[in-house]
Amino acid sequence: MATADVPPSLKAVTLTHVRYQRGDQLGHLLAWVSLIPVFISFGGFASHFIFRRELQGFMFALGLLISQFINETVKTTVQQSRPETCELLEICDSHGWPSSHSQYMFFFAVYLTLLTYYRIGVLFRKQLLMVVLVVWPLALLTMYSRVYLGYHTVVQVFAGAALGSFLGVGWFWVVNKYLRLLFPAIEESAFGRFFYLKDTSHIPNVLRFEYENARGARKHVSYRRSD
Repeated sequence: MATADVPPSLKAVTLTHVRYQRGDQLGHLLAWVSLIPVFISFGGFASHFIFRRELQGFMFALGLLISQFINETVKTTVQQSRPETCELLEICDSHGWPSSHSQYMFFFAVYLTLLTYYRIGVLFRKQLLMVVLVVWPLALLTMYSRVYLGYHTVVQVFAGAALGSFLGVGWFWVVNKYLRLLFPAIEESAFGRFFYLKDTSHIPNVLRFEYENARGARKHVSYRRSD
């Protein structure tokens, strides 16, 4: 009597539940790659809010949240199914078009590229090469990982990448054309003063500005620590 083909066992990355075929080293690597949006959200932006408190950073994060809300709205409206591997991954109850991971990463890559190109905040145009060599390959790898691991089809990840890129450009334009005009008022508000919110996008070289002011503050008794 012939036995039915047994599907390969899957193993999840601890605490994340991103599945890959047991023994597949490439799949294991790509499972971690697909978690880059999580690391950016809870690592990059959380640390930025704690240590920098830049309004440009807040707008960046807000744009990503809006992008993800739009993603869920589109998914619910279109209701395109995930690939057949969704049964093995136990995710058939969710929709796949467009890929939220691809959308997140391409929004992030496009927005960061524009911030770097226009030298906003602590970023310099010389850092654009680093963005091209690091951030964009990670965005492409994330997109590939979602197909390789069976969570999305090729069409779904390309749709996410296209929508994320479009929203990244659009949100950057909205922030720096209109919302940026509100930054001085936010800085001077009670909320802004309490949380030390600031906008340094008008300063040509923020690192030099902060470095020189930190050195200069040592000469003033009022700025010295009491402990």
